[in-house]
Amino acid sequence: MAEIGRPNIVVDGVHVEYRTFASGKAASDRRALLKRQRGVRIVRAVKGVSFVAHEGESIGVIGHNGSGKSTLMRTIAGLQAPTRGSVHAASRPALLGVNAALIPDLSGDKNITLGALALGHGLDEIDGIRDEIVEFSGLEEFIDLPMKTYSSGMQARLRFSIAISRDHQILLVDEALAVGDKEFQAKSEQRIRDLRDQAGTVFLVSHSMKSIRDTCNRVIWIDHGVLKMDGTPKEVIRAYERSK
Repeated sequence: MAEIGRPNIVVDGVHVEYRTFASGKAASDRRALLKRQRGVRIVRAVKGVSFVAHEGESIGVIGHNGSGKSTLMRTIAGLQAPTRGSVHAASRPALLGVNAALIPDLSGDKNITLGALALGHGLDEIDGIRDEIVEFSGLEEFIDLPMKTYSSGMQARLRFSIAISRDHQILLVDEALAVGDKEFQAKSEQRIRDLRDQAGTVFLVSHSMKSIRDTCNRVIWIDHGVLKMDGTPKEVIRAYERSK
């Protein structure tokens, strides 16, 4: 296992706020927005979260649905601007989530090419890793079929396989291990440990405490947008499970 190295991510007093109507409905035009200002509600999704993540750490991120975990990951990845506070990263974080976009009308094979290009692979490099991606996904029999014929689990397996074809210094995994059979989940968890041991930093958002225990050497608990606890998997998961 890699030793803990220099900081890769510094999250400094991050707040993320959304404005929405109390009714939950969006305005259809500017006049409606002006008329309904009194009904606008501020949702504080992340509230002053601060921590430092280092090389060689795999950090589990736990909390109930709606606690702000995914919003925090999107903010770290640079996809969501913080309302206040800042995020400093040693390199561009890569966010892998079950909703990562692929093109439904294209085959799995074509999506491998597009996804690998988006990750920065060259065409010659893609030819060299294509078989590896297909084998990892376990979709050999279906790789020439359009993505729209895949189940959601098959799509998620392909997304994960494409994403981990490159060694990321900072990888954010949002619920991507909740799909596939036990064999695929075990492979995915081992790949995350490999990335960590290569002195990368991995964040794993999951409701599976087993995956967190098996994969992570640190856990942060987000509760109603607040960083409630930060420590070893054993102590944080125990406190989290007792709180339910």
